[in-house]
Amino acid sequence: MKTLRASLLRLAGLFSRNARRRDADFAAEIESHLQLHIDDNLRAGMDPVEARRMALVTLNGLEATREAYRDQGTVPILEHLSQDVRFAIRHLRKNPGFACAAILVLALGISASVSIFSFVDAALIKPLPFRDPNRLMDVTGSVESMRRSNISYLDYIDWREKNEVFQSLDVYTGNGFLMRTASGMEPVTAGQVSHGFFRTLGVSPILGRDFSEIEDKAGAQKVVMLSHIAWTKRFGGRPEAVGEVATLGGMPYVIIGVLPPEFQFAPNPHAELWTAIKPDGGCERRRSCHNMDGVARLKDGVPVETARANMATIAKQLEIQYPDSNRGRTATVAPLTDLISGATRPILLALFGGAALLLLIACVNVASLLLVRSESRRREMAVRTALGASGLRLVSQFLTEAVVLIAVGSALGLLGANGAIRVLVASIPNNVAAFVPFLKDVGLNPRVLLFATAVSVLIGILLALTPIVHASFSKLLAGLAEGSRGSAGVAWRRLDSKLVVAELAIAVVLLVGAGLLGKSLSNLLNVELGFQPAQLATISVAAPQISYGKSEQQVALGRKLVENIAALPGVEAVGLATQLPVTYNGNTTWIRIKGKPYNGEHHETNERDVSSDYFKTIGAKLVAGRYFTEDDDATKPAVTLINQTLARKHFPGGENPIGQQIGDTTLSAKSMRTVVGVVADIKEGALDSEIWPAIYHPLNQDPANFVSVVVRTAQSPISLLPLLGKTARQIDSDLGAFGEATFADLIDNSQTAFLHRFAAWLVGGFAALALLLSVVGLYGVVAYSVSQRTREIGVRMALGAQSASVYRLILEEAGWLATLGIAIGLLMSIAFATIGRSVLFGVSTWDLPTLAAVALLLGVAALLASYVPARRAAAVNPVEALRAE
Repeated sequence: MKTLRASLLRLAGLFSRNARRRDADFAAEIESHLQLHIDDNLRAGMDPVEARRMALVTLNGLEATREAYRDQGTVPILEHLSQDVRFAIRHLRKNPGFACAAILVLALGISASVSIFSFVDAALIKPLPFRDPNRLMDVTGSVESMRRSNISYLDYIDWREKNEVFQSLDVYTGNGFLMRTASGMEPVTAGQVSHGFFRTLGVSPILGRDFSEIEDKAGAQKVVMLSHIAWTKRFGGRPEAVGEVATLGGMPYVIIGVLPPEFQFAPNPHAELWTAIKPDGGCERRRSCHNMDGVARLKDGVPVETARANMATIAKQLEIQYPDSNRGRTATVAPLTDLISGATRPILLALFGGAALLLLIACVNVASLLLVRSESRRREMAVRTALGASGLRLVSQFLTEAVVLIAVGSALGLLGANGAIRVLVASIPNNVAAFVPFLKDVGLNPRVLLFATAVSVLIGILLALTPIVHASFSKLLAGLAEGSRGSAGVAWRRLDSKLVVAELAIAVVLLVGAGLLGKSLSNLLNVELGFQPAQLATISVAAPQISYGKSEQQVALGRKLVENIAALPGVEAVGLATQLPVTYNGNTTWIRIKGKPYNGEHHETNERDVSSDYFKTIGAKLVAGRYFTEDDDATKPAVTLINQTLARKHFPGGENPIGQQIGDTTLSAKSMRTVVGVVADIKEGALDSEIWPAIYHPLNQDPANFVSVVVRTAQSPISLLPLLGKTARQIDSDLGAFGEATFADLIDNSQTAFLHRFAAWLVGGFAALALLLSVVGLYGVVAYSVSQRTREIGVRMALGAQSASVYRLILEEAGWLATLGIAIGLLMSIAFATIGRSVLFGVSTWDLPTLAAVALLLGVAALLASYVPARRAAAVNPVEALRAE
């Protein structure tokens, strides 16, 4: 009880209102004792200085005596902590320039790293919002030309029945409907799935029920599940909507359930409706028709490698069993997270690496500032040690000062990160954001805050250890005897010079990274497209199958669309296509050239259906033969156009493809078409994809009830967009018109272009800050060195040294630091660029112009940063310098 009571009294003493008065009384008392000892020593014959020194020795140092006294009335740890915090704040307030610079630099580094980590966390760390997401697999086919390809419905049935590794295996594909609403027909994006799809994901409807086993059978009743958005937007969020009938594509569908509001499936992010796959279409009956993707749930204890091997074995068996349709086809199994975040992973990791490097530069910069400050405080520390302060007390003061700096810097950094996250999320176009559903989870969540805390702790330790390691206590007492300002502090100069070299090297890495990404973006946006996107506008038009199910009706609708839109003011040409360029390589077919050797191989080829004026409208170049005409309809022989890549592959050595016949793998009479022209390669896939062989059919011979309209206009294409949908609906109010956009916007806001632009701008910002910090760091080193060498420079000039030699002395020192930092940085840049080459497009990791430009930029910046202190050194008056010493 006595021990507890004493502890409580000590704790109360820490917060006592009389603590200051008590300390003052004790100070007066101890000063009285000290004076008594001094008087005794003076009477003993000592001189005043020696008398005071011996009195201090007798009292064992004033500082130690004061601490011992305080320990009796308070809790020592809390008392020391309180003193250190007050001392740190007081010192920082006396040095506002140092404090503001250190805090600002730390805040910038922490803000950048935390904001980018929030994206990394949401995309790559946070589990998918499904039950046991680590066991969910993406299961698809694979062929030589496509690592990941669709599978056929019949292959899916075999995979589902024969595999030994999955609890369940289901398939999904995209779809769309024209939905009848109070305002007329509206196009609605949908998904088609096998009956167990949502159970495999672990998603249950919040209203109604899931699909049953019979509802994806041929002839079963048509049913639909609503996304939460569709339920609230189109059905007013009424529970009674379950059981009602929705008219989709002119057919009645019974609403059986509503999905949770948080559900979003990234491979089909826009889907508002979900229907069951019906194996009664033409595609589902052909093993060679690949239009689905698979998702599976692994059995407990089954590793991915085992599942991959099992599915590859099944695919091999099917290849032997069905050589015509399954030749060269295998199966791939990968975590579903790879599919959802795979495209963004390299970019995000590159950005996180850049943010980490910027944070490292910030730490080095602040550490350099602390070194300068600790150098100026050597006398203070020596005096405190001489007065009895223990090494532990001095360490705690350094640590507390670092904690104060990092606490304020972290708080400002988190505020900055929160703002940066909001800005970055808002900058992402809607068409890109839909494919990255993790954006809704980006923010300062507990994982991000834990990361920020860990970073702050590590930085705090680094900042606390920097001056402690440098200012070893064995040298502190020697500092009392260091009476010359001309001493340059050789140990400090060596350590801080190394820090500056590290800063410069990291800055080079970021500058080279920014340069390579910028050049990559430029190459991407200026890649040869094979057509002229300027002055092009587009809109998609869907016609209900019930009204436009026949070929004649579809052909007539296409001609009416072209005729009415061509009559709009400023329109120069109109074309139709079933698939727009610069979207994706897909919707392929297998071709065979009549008269050419054939061994059963599958020649995967993009297939597009286009109108007669399509190529003229987009500005594609005709290489040989002719374009389609309006006369190329169902009454005429079937014709086709091919691209140059297909011509080079199948008609090598200058062989003329015009007049050659192309058909399916069996050369069936229905499939045979005569080549009438060759067009220059058009970029059908994404900007960074390769050109695939492509075949184009005339829409009048192969019509569709869904087309994209492409319009070339003499005026601004933006001004034409509102008229396109209106014109289409004037033809038939049941037509669905959507997706109005200019082609320039489609290209600039494509996922590929955005991700490269996002990375280039952010890394460029990191690089600019790194350049600024590294140059400021170099300036600080040179300036401090000059200030410490004033006497040396004065002596040199007194002995006849000219200003030019002083300039050379200072600039050579800075030049060696800059050269070493740049050289190390260039080597590091090549290594980092080689690791991250997957995010580059059309740029070598050894891009000499970029490396040379960065070296020149940083060299000039280093020269400018060194010139000011060099000029100050050359202006030193030797008389005043020697007098000052």
